[in-house]
Amino acid sequence: MLKIGEFIYPWGSGHYSRMMRLNEVLGDYIKEELEVHFSSKDHVYEKLLAKFPDQREKIHEILMPTPIDGKFGPSVAMSLMNLLLPISKNPPLIRQIVNYLKEERRLYNKEKFDLVINDGDMGSNILAKNRNIPSLFITNQFRPKLYNSRSYLYPSLIFVAKQISKATRILIADSPPPYTLCEYNLNFTKDVDEKITYVGHFTNSTQIKDEEKSELEKLVENNDFGYWMRTGNKSTNDGTGQRYEQVFHQEEMIKEKRIISHARNDPSIDSVLGIDGRKYTISEALDKKIDWIQIDVGFLSEHEKDSVLNLCKYAVVNGSHTVMGEIIGGKSKPIIGYPIYDEHTNNIKWAQEKKLGLLVTKTDQVTKAIFHIKENYGIFEENLREFSKNFVPNGAENSAKIAAQTLEEKR
Repeated sequence: MLKIGEFIYPWGSGHYSRMMRLNEVLGDYIKEELEVHFSSKDHVYEKLLAKFPDQREKIHEILMPTPIDGKFGPSVAMSLMNLLLPISKNPPLIRQIVNYLKEERRLYNKEKFDLVINDGDMGSNILAKNRNIPSLFITNQFRPKLYNSRSYLYPSLIFVAKQISKATRILIADSPPPYTLCEYNLNFTKDVDEKITYVGHFTNSTQIKDEEKSELEKLVENNDFGYWMRTGNKSTNDGTGQRYEQVFHQEEMIKEKRIISHARNDPSIDSVLGIDGRKYTISEALDKKIDWIQIDVGFLSEHEKDSVLNLCKYAVVNGSHTVMGEIIGGKSKPIIGYPIYDEHTNNIKWAQEKKLGLLVTKTDQVTKAIFHIKENYGIFEENLREFSKNFVPNGAENSAKIAAQTLEEKR
């Protein structure tokens, strides 16, 4: 039996979703019996326990160091202080790193993996290299371009890039150049050129079943609206939501219909705001044929999300790589990107240069961007068609092939 270790970095949701899509198809390419072990912490660890309730002994809680949450994503100031001081119940970072590597080392020594696949977890690269175990590192970042406000983080980028370089192969979850959405977050050094493979985006490989339309889908039919996405961990999600609320209070948004996806499995969020200023449930709004202006949804089903993305005019996002790939590549819809941190800004800038969307950094720019997209929709549609033709969606399948090939080469 082959043993594979999957190490998932717990900051945000993209690492988890990529690894779950890869895990779904691994067995299609590796024909021998597999025993897969997962490692992560916090919300990802909880998701793993919920997804694989009968495999708890193969799900390991490893306290990987992560940034300290701030108001809008990670707090740089608190994260820097955490290098030497305990912050927000987090021990000093140096101690965290020592403990986390010790736990991973113990797991490596116990399980004797044949292959490890790391999505964002650099420490596992080091352990695999020291034990001559082949490792695949899945990423959409290497040395992201920093802006003046964050230039002091450059030394840490160099350190991170060196740890990524220790992987046997580096799999970029994006289309090959010149259609690489995360291009400005890569900036590879020559020493890793031979390790790099552009495997493509990890889009959902599950076929959307033909289901009866939900009440939400019926409510949004034949409407011109924008899709506003809140994604990421709690601070990023909350920060994005606060920015959106500031936009909604602008006079120009009085007649601009929108659906807000909160990415939280909480039905109490579901509500409809009518033009009359009153709130309704989705059922009430549909029954009474309410002329709505805003729909808040805690969590969309896959079928509902597919329908909303097909019907919307544009999508407003914070610049998450996974989300942008699904929207501009999978659905050919223009995006308005309102970034939280530099990784987001880099993705959105690239999309703006290719005329696939627009970057905004201030509240009043959002409504101007909506107007600009509607006025120039034909130009955006043409560019999105070209991008979609060259969009590689089967990153999970391509990565699984490489995993199988790597195991074969090890024999």
